[in-house]
Amino acid sequence: MRLAVVLLALAACKPAPHLEWIDAPAAGDIATLVQGELANSAGHRVIVYVGAKWCEPCQHFHQAAQSGALAQTFPNVRFFAFDLDLDRDRDRLVAAGYMSPLIPLLVVPDSAGRGTDKRMFGSIKGDGAVAEMTPRLQALLAQPP
Repeated sequence: MRLAVVLLALAACKPAPHLEWIDAPAAGDIATLVQGELANSAGHRVIVYVGAKWCEPCQHFHQAAQSGALAQTFPNVRFFAFDLDLDRDRDRLVAAGYMSPLIPLLVVPDSAGRGTDKRMFGSIKGDGAVAEMTPRLQALLAQPP
């Protein structure tokens, strides 16, 4: 009986699954930075996110992720975020394989930290952006890394 109480207490102390949003550093090789995120992901699935402040779907998705609204849908996902508004990121993103014709861009990186063809990009404008992106991101995450 005492063991059961201890096990229940330990289970209650275990942190709940949660979504993480990490703003990428201003300098450094992106593939190397992503590789570091993969190594330190602590059980989280790493997704490289590329957005911009002027991008309406990006604003909606970023706000939903930051507010916790997506935490139940995407538990244990770590978004490693880059901003195309910052010219410093553009050339680095291209070199590491993280560009697309539209944003937001979400990419499953390979083990070397480079962008793969496992990606989704673009969305609709307005309040429906997150709802439009959610099933596409779920399908992306359902693919093996």
